[in-house]
Amino acid sequence: MVTAERLAARKAEIAGSRDLTALRAHLERRAAPLLEALPAIPEHKALLSTDGGVCPADGAALVFDPWSPGSHRCPHCRETYTGERHDRHWARYQHLWLAERAAHLAALGALADHGPAAARAGEILRAYAARYLRYPNRDNVLGPSRLFFSTYLESLWICNILAAAVLLRESGNLDEATTRAVNQVADEAANLIGEFDEWFSNRQTWNNAALAAIAYWFEDEDLASRAIESPTGLLAHLMRGFGPDGMWYEGENYHLFALRGLLTGVAWAAQAGIDVFAEAALAERVRAALLAPARSALPDFTFPARKDSRFGVSLAQPMYLELWEIGLANLGMREAGGGRRDVASWLTTLYRQAAPVIPELFESYLHDAPIEPLPSPVSRTSLSWWALLFMEPQLPSDAAAWAPASILLDAQGLAILRTRDRYVSLECGPSGGGHGHPDRLHVTLHADGVHWLPDLGTGSYVAHDLFWYRSTLAHNAPRLDGSSQPPGDAHCLAFDVRGDWAWARGRYGELGRAVLSGPAYLVDVTELSGKEAHLIELPWHFGGAGDVVTAGRWIDGELTDEFAKAVQQFVPDGDAPLVLELTADGRRLRAHFVFSGELLRATGPGKPGNPTGLPDGRGKRETFYLLRARGRAARFVTVLEPLAGPPAVRSVRVRGDVVEVETARGIERHAIGAEGWEVQVGAERVRLSGTRPPPVPALQPLLELDRPTLATGTALRVDRPPALDGTLDGLDTAEPLRLDLEDQYRRSEEPYPGSEEFSATAWVNWDDEALYLAVDVTKPELCFRPGHAPPLRLDNEPDDIHSDGVQVYLRVAEEGAVAGWLIVPEGSDADGLRVRRAGATADGPEMVRGAWRRTNAGYRITAAIAPPEWSRSHVGGRIGFDLIVNEMLPGRVRRAGQLVWSGGDGWVWLRGDRQDPERLGVLELVG
Repeated sequence: MVTAERLAARKAEIAGSRDLTALRAHLERRAAPLLEALPAIPEHKALLSTDGGVCPADGAALVFDPWSPGSHRCPHCRETYTGERHDRHWARYQHLWLAERAAHLAALGALADHGPAAARAGEILRAYAARYLRYPNRDNVLGPSRLFFSTYLESLWICNILAAAVLLRESGNLDEATTRAVNQVADEAANLIGEFDEWFSNRQTWNNAALAAIAYWFEDEDLASRAIESPTGLLAHLMRGFGPDGMWYEGENYHLFALRGLLTGVAWAAQAGIDVFAEAALAERVRAALLAPARSALPDFTFPARKDSRFGVSLAQPMYLELWEIGLANLGMREAGGGRRDVASWLTTLYRQAAPVIPELFESYLHDAPIEPLPSPVSRTSLSWWALLFMEPQLPSDAAAWAPASILLDAQGLAILRTRDRYVSLECGPSGGGHGHPDRLHVTLHADGVHWLPDLGTGSYVAHDLFWYRSTLAHNAPRLDGSSQPPGDAHCLAFDVRGDWAWARGRYGELGRAVLSGPAYLVDVTELSGKEAHLIELPWHFGGAGDVVTAGRWIDGELTDEFAKAVQQFVPDGDAPLVLELTADGRRLRAHFVFSGELLRATGPGKPGNPTGLPDGRGKRETFYLLRARGRAARFVTVLEPLAGPPAVRSVRVRGDVVEVETARGIERHAIGAEGWEVQVGAERVRLSGTRPPPVPALQPLLELDRPTLATGTALRVDRPPALDGTLDGLDTAEPLRLDLEDQYRRSEEPYPGSEEFSATAWVNWDDEALYLAVDVTKPELCFRPGHAPPLRLDNEPDDIHSDGVQVYLRVAEEGAVAGWLIVPEGSDADGLRVRRAGATADGPEMVRGAWRRTNAGYRITAAIAPPEWSRSHVGGRIGFDLIVNEMLPGRVRRAGQLVWSGGDGWVWLRGDRQDPERLGVLELVG
């Protein structure tokens, strides 16, 4: 706990520790510019956009410099850019940096008796209190926020603001005026953050930490109980968000973010008298969470870019080092056993062996901004104020080197096969929530210092190539019928290790994959076994450059995907297995493909980065390969051999379920059966089994709720098409569909204004040619986005969702696909409609025609919708249907809310132009 007594004791520890004394001196040097001048406090809230903070010439992220509010430099082309979009992007990091600096300065006041630093910290707190309520809680992307566009950022910010306030108070440096200022800010922040529960999102971990901090500040026991002990509080996140294997369910990137939030929240819980480390089960889960990224780390000490992740990020980043420093200190208070030894081993190995770290900008760690080259090797004496407050005076001098082994992270379903410095993984398990990718059965390979088969992770959430990185085609994972994998879990059916041999087998629906890693090579068998014929495709995204060495030629090929270019198909001269050879960083890899089908190559977006490519290679288009076959049963057998010298593998043959690999030592036979994998090398036999039952997912629903009752309505048959001129002429209005209830409203910052301010009535008719729709919207002030308006450049969502208008969804066949359209009134009164398809549906805007006109209460849309399969509609038929009415208000950039016929289901944020097919209501076709 941070108390006056604890601070006095900590000062004594610092005085007696070489590392802590050096860290304190480092923090004093970093604080010097802050004492010379108060940095600029942004006058505007932050804005998320596609062009803010991005170089218009090459797409690189502009440098965040807290001392340069109006001038922003590109690290690539070295040009400097100005403008409101760049300034408001800068404001996002500046607000966070200033709050962090307040805590930094307050820590120096408390632990170094630095009066000027404490005074400057108080000045920052008072400056924000004077401005806080002037920042509008409006136009947010994900939750209420005044300073930012998302609630979790407000939570990051208030955690540091309150840390500064507590440090000032406990060191006798907080006056009454500053106390009142902090009270005002914390009270409003509690209202904003407390209103928006994100359940088990990684962001909610930070929201919980913020509420715990506010609860401690105000001595609010009820708020503390909610933040820490509620069904979505800190303890639930610890025990359910982090699985029994320790890994956060959304993968390593969000694991590290959530873990920092958790440790922050745990510290605030301790202030409130709840000691997580005093409970054995809780302490054990924290230990597992601290070690999980170490167990899945690649040999170069980066984390695999699984799910939505940054690519190629070192685990020796100072922000991450602090996690293990703080975790080690907490474990040190309770035990001297295995958990502490393992964390110490991992941490000391990072300090000793990690390659020079390329600095990264993190929202939750801006200590090193403006980012400069970090010292190499990285040092615990250059971390942040948090480490000065809590880390151990010195690391154990006898910590063993970290030596990871092959492991199955059960809850993640991630099988990792390690053979000396080679790393192979097979991705099973659940997809990982909203940040998951359709990449079940993806294979990663890192060998001889080269990332031969990477998972590329995700680039910017507001760039169009997000849709590439979130596709199956962007992974080393199989897909069927030319489409990304549908949502679903894969199961790790077997995992076993015997000496230098290890294997794993996974299954995802009709697809299976088995991977064996041996001393010299690995064998991959991917197969389809189903009742119906499919097109199966297996992409390979190899690092390095190379080509097929088998005799043959490339001709034009076909691969339907907006991101795949320069598609070619290989035509071999004979029937021999295809061999591909690649080189990277002076190393080689040979891939032997045995299958009946086609080999294609194409280019696609490579490592995430800017569109034109940065010097480190991120953003360039890169070649990938794809195996393709058709049928009910198909098999791809691949042997991958990393080469340090002449190839050991001479040829590969497949005889039934036996793969024969001819090497310089002779033929090595691999027999693959239902119960395991047997390897015969000469007289030696190695049997691998390790069969496993399907796992229980780490994150279970809190309650098993019945599905919501589907909305139902009636579509009346008409003898002739209605006028469709914005009037109700020709329409049968006997069976209206009403949208006028609070539980049909999806809100943003403000609740439902009531039916007099915003409501709708719809009528649906039909005949053999089309479905006819009329929507009467009550809304006093209309805000239609003109078709010629300049693009908003906010994110990946269509601009027309930020307009008054409607979204219509239709499923004609009971098991058919859902079609959707986004419809906005165009032009003047009684004019036409601007239509685009909604979500990922296939049917185009040409299927919708109609008109609109103003009414005394608002506006009316009338439209005919004629999808190709409509001709099969008949009296008594039941079709899936939903109607959404978007609400735009004057002065806003983003929509305010929407009414949903089938039910509102919460908040409008991140909905875009999509609607969950499971939520569609039902219309009965009546004649």
